[in-house]
Amino acid sequence: MATVSEQLVALEKMTVGELAGKYHEVFGVPTRTRNKPYLRKRVAWRIQELAEGGLSERALAKIEELAPLAPARWRPERLSGGEKFAPDGALTPVRSRDPRLPAPGSVLHRVHKGVEHRVTVLADGFQYNGERHQSLSKIAKKITGTQ
Repeated sequence: MATVSEQLVALEKMTVGELAGKYHEVFGVPTRTRNKPYLRKRVAWRIQELAEGGLSERALAKIEELAPLAPARWRPERLSGGEKFAPDGALTPVRSRDPRLPAPGSVLHRVHKGVEHRVTVLADGFQYNGERHQSLSKIAKKITGTQ
């Protein structure tokens, strides 16, 4: 098996597809992004974590003290059984949700060609003009008529 430094050097030469495969290998779940620099950094971090250990108990305690309800970026998204960490740190089956999305119940306002459009964020999608949609892209297409 290659050393940690050899694995890190190899990441520099990988394509996005290869990085996505490596991400799946080291995290145990597929990635949702195709951002090459992001994948390279995340995989490199995970390789080092697996080889040298994760954060110290002191660092983990400080994170809990400073932000007990904030999602911790260092936690893996999924564990071996498909569980996720709840905000309180407990293991619980939770559906995967893009962390960049506003909280359910939020209302997004945009004006397009002088008309205000309101979209409500739901736990499992979006609501626009009384209809449920799975993505904001579909709503944008409906409003603008273009992809």
